[in-house]
Formats: sequence, C-alpha cells, structure tokens
Amino acid sequence: MSKPPRRISASYLENAALHYLERFASSAENLRRVLLRRVQRAASFHGDDPEVGTALVAALIERYRQAGLLDDAVYAGAKSRSLHRRGSSSRAIRQTLAAKGVAAEAIESALEGLAEEAANDSGPEDAGRDVDLAAARNYARRRRLGLWRPAEKREAFREKDMAALGRAGFSWVTARKALEEEEE
Repeated sequence: MSKPPRRISASYLENAALHYLERFASSAENLRRVLLRRVQRAASFHGDDPEVGTALVAALIERYRQAGLLDDAVYAGAKSRSLHRRGSSSRAIRQTLAAKGVAAEAIESALEGLAEEAANDSGPEDAGRDVDLAAARNYARRRRLGLWRPAEKREAFREKDMAALGRAGFSWVTARKALEEEEE
C-alpha cells in the first residue's frame, strides 16, 4: 500500500521541484505537469481546492525561470544533441521535445544548432551532409545494422535494416544512404 500524499504547501512544492530537477533535466512545461499531478493527487485525497496548488505551481515555475533554473532553449539544445547522438531523426527529436512542452521556436532553434554543429564537425568533403544522415548512421552503428553487421549477413538483412531505420523516423533515401555509405 502506498503512502498517502502530503498536503500541498509552497515549501512542499519547492522541495519536490528541486528534487525532480536534481535528478532530471526538464522544460518548464514538463515540470509544471509533474507538480500538477502531485497537486491533483493531494487535492483529491485531502479534499482541498486544486486551484490553490495550481497558483503555487505557476508562481514557482515563474520564479525558477527568472532565476535561470528552467530554460527551455538550453534544455531543447541539450536534449536534441543527446537524442541525435543516440540516432534519433530530426522528426523524432521534434516530437520528443514537443511532448515535453518545449515551444516550437525553441525546437527549431535547437535543430538549427544541430545542423550548424554537423556542418562544423564535417570536413570539406562532407559539407553537404545533413543531420538526419549522421543520426541514421549513429542509429545503425548502435543497432549494428548495415555496415556494422557481419559482411556475410548484410544482404540477407538489408530489408529489415531499412525497415528499422524507417520505424526510427528516417526517410527511405536517408536510410539507403546510411546503409550503403562506406566507413570513412
């Protein structure tokens, strides 16, 4: 049996928010959702008015934004780089950030930053290389698809590898390039 939720107070919400932010990076909207779930659960258990807790959460979020503890642009940049290294497509990155409540402008700025980093990281021979191709190669390397599969099994698993990249959000052209491109 789980413990009953504590009554909502400003200090309780602050402690909960700081504990959450110590463990996870978060957007302002995501932290708001986490805290509002606590408020709803406590309000329904204790019979309190959830509007009081909602006002406390809004004030806390605004204070954290002013103090710099919550910055959606920084969060979007860091999360997009992390997802890109894991092999997520730009479409998947966009959806993940939108689900976390990041504004569309911050998402687009983060994706533009990824494109600039990819252009800076690649040499003159790769000047036109796009972000999704690099992410597809990261995904293929991590999952041991295409070039990272034993040579004798590559042809037999080609369609399955293409399907895996498609399910990960990559276009057919990008998936084909990622699987056919030779290691540099």
